[in-house]
Amino acid sequence: MKKIVLIALLGWAYAVNAQEVVLTRNGSGADGTELLSRIWKASWISHPSASMLDYGVFLFRRELQLEKVPAQFKVYVSGDNRYKLYVNGEYIVSGPARGDQLNWNYETIDIAPFLSKGKNVIAAEVVNFGVDRPLAQHTYQTAFLLQAADNAADSLNTGKPGWKVTENRAYRPIKIKFETVNGFYAAGPCDSVRAADYTWDWNLSKYNSSRWPDPVISNIAVGKGYIYGNAIHLVPRQIPLAERKKENLSAIVRTNAPAYRPAKISAPLSLKISKHTKSSFLLDNSVLTVGHAVLKISGGKGSKIKITYAEALLDKQGNKGNRNEIEGREIKGYHDVYIADGGKGRSFESLWLRTFRYVQLDIETAGEDLVIDDFYNMFMGYPFQQNAVFTTDNPSLQKIWDISWRTARLCANETYMDCPYYEQLQYIGDTRIQAMISLYVSGDDRLMKNAIKQFAQSITAENITQSRYPSYLPQFIPSFSLMWINMMHDYYMYREDTAFIQSLKQGMTSVLSFFESKLYSNGMVHKAPWWNFTDYADDFPLGIPDGADEGESALISLQYVYALQNAAELFRYLGDTCYANKYAGEAEAVQQAVLKNCYDEHKQMIAETPEKKRFSIHTTVFAILTNTIEESKQAKALQAALSDNSVMTCSIYFRFYLSRAMEKTGLQDMYLDHLGPWYTMLDEGLTTFAESEKDIRSDCHAWSASPMFDFLHTVAGIQPGSPQFKTVVVAPHFGKLTSIQAKVPHPRGMIEVNLKKTETGTVSGNVRLPDGVNGTFMFNNHKMALTGGMDHKISL
Repeated sequence: MKKIVLIALLGWAYAVNAQEVVLTRNGSGADGTELLSRIWKASWISHPSASMLDYGVFLFRRELQLEKVPAQFKVYVSGDNRYKLYVNGEYIVSGPARGDQLNWNYETIDIAPFLSKGKNVIAAEVVNFGVDRPLAQHTYQTAFLLQAADNAADSLNTGKPGWKVTENRAYRPIKIKFETVNGFYAAGPCDSVRAADYTWDWNLSKYNSSRWPDPVISNIAVGKGYIYGNAIHLVPRQIPLAERKKENLSAIVRTNAPAYRPAKISAPLSLKISKHTKSSFLLDNSVLTVGHAVLKISGGKGSKIKITYAEALLDKQGNKGNRNEIEGREIKGYHDVYIADGGKGRSFESLWLRTFRYVQLDIETAGEDLVIDDFYNMFMGYPFQQNAVFTTDNPSLQKIWDISWRTARLCANETYMDCPYYEQLQYIGDTRIQAMISLYVSGDDRLMKNAIKQFAQSITAENITQSRYPSYLPQFIPSFSLMWINMMHDYYMYREDTAFIQSLKQGMTSVLSFFESKLYSNGMVHKAPWWNFTDYADDFPLGIPDGADEGESALISLQYVYALQNAAELFRYLGDTCYANKYAGEAEAVQQAVLKNCYDEHKQMIAETPEKKRFSIHTTVFAILTNTIEESKQAKALQAALSDNSVMTCSIYFRFYLSRAMEKTGLQDMYLDHLGPWYTMLDEGLTTFAESEKDIRSDCHAWSASPMFDFLHTVAGIQPGSPQFKTVVVAPHFGKLTSIQAKVPHPRGMIEVNLKKTETGTVSGNVRLPDGVNGTFMFNNHKMALTGGMDHKISL
């Protein structure tokens, strides 16, 4: 029986289902299980005369009188493009979580803790970034939506009398050009703000908004699946609210201001700049970060403050080099501009995320002294917790572990992101790796599940997923659609969620039918359209393997086999033997076609194309993962490919798959000897791991955080022994290490490993599995049964 709680609100008593989940600012209760699936009682509201399509910052507010503060006051809230909600001037939540027009998120939040007896103000800042909005930002038109959960408070709903709106005309967008950031950029404009035009104190109760116009109802609000069509279909947010915390910068590392010199920053940052001067301050955060930049100033009417953000400084040739070096280097990157109005205690927060290690304040004062009261970052990111542990006798691995975690954290917000500075897009290839890191290190599967759903929502008439989603600019990488199927298989291996996998069957059949339609008379995938990216390897132009565009590619065909095999297992698990047998048969047929057309007897390897001119580690890896090469020959084939200088090598991204091949062939002890690119990045002072080894654009790319997963999965050897993580295998591979301590979160508890290897090659220590989870310990061809809830002493 469901518990009912009575709460007094505005003189009425009302009932609340105590089992409903309400989002709170610390990220708990993320289900948002309330699905308002028909016409809402609230309506979308907009400014009565401003463009609803162009750039603009709009302020909405509603005053509310309370005789008594209720125990709970739950509201549903959303906005287009973005909103920040305030109650009595205090920040409450921002959103909506990114989606598309058919899956537009709303947040559910209890604002009771922020209310007070008497006059209250509920206010929202809504921004439309216009034509330069982030590529991940879908939109219909500028609007705001808020609905009280209880019928007794219907008068608070948007669309009802009492709401006011104005445009904050202080803002103008700064378009970011390719040359500004030395690469493709898709993360939205920066801010130009004229304080004299700013609507100060707008979200406080003391502000008089009586002269603001009333908003207009711009659209009805409806839940997804409502019988009548609508531009925006609302769904409840399924992920927790972002972590939001203040970060102070570390040091002033360069300045031309006579009164200051390089020094550590003792928070708050406080600078006094004389009138009629030009000053520059280069600040170092010591590590890369992401969030909303906050500037606080007083006085200095007419002063211009330009704030430039960069991942690294550049030398005179435009190279990044060692990220810790300052001398002879300059900053280049996107920037915000603020023009002071002379007021005291002015505070500005960037409208969207800024990513930086270095920040430069270029200040030009006018006829008044300017005081910088503070400058800091308000970190924003998905609230992942580091629950896993990995320590060894090699301290360098701990550095790689820590930097990998920072990389993964900065690339996760309302979706996974390829990189926080340049694109902020959720690509399938990147996301598969990110999701495995999330499962192993935090145990939190919600962002992974959200990503899998969003990729399913991206499927078009092409019958494949888009390569990245959400994104209003379609892009297709056919092999990434196959990786989406592999992501579902990953989820199936670690989580028991039959209904979720079942809901994705149609998407899987759609993707696989696309590739089936591209099979040539020789049985291989032929001239798949769009961008056939596989890896940014030196010998793959634009990441495209030989034959993918102009003929047949063994690598593309084997990736198809890999997905077919995983799909067959999923359909068999779901009880659909017809499709399971179909896909298993198709996989075998394509394997035989690849062997017949591309196997080179002399080299005893599978070539890239039927012409047999070139060979790659990539094709060898997928030949191993799919058992296209006989299992007894796989280890020799991988070793031969790695030692043959004529075989094309892989980049950081594809090393994730190389590691899977090492595991499959029993060569896990080689893994730690293949961390050269990560050691190089440590030597170059990176505090996150980069997109690639050469010609680095992005200093923070989540696919390069894969060592964190492999330390636990490959080195500590903690893996599922059966689907849904119902059993566990612990099979450590020390390489040159002598000790491994690891913990991995499991749905039933923590897996704990504490092991040492002797000079004679034996292993001793302890292993513990969660209650109710059994498994097997494996080392040097020895096996030992593990029982959940027991401490097992290992001596083999």
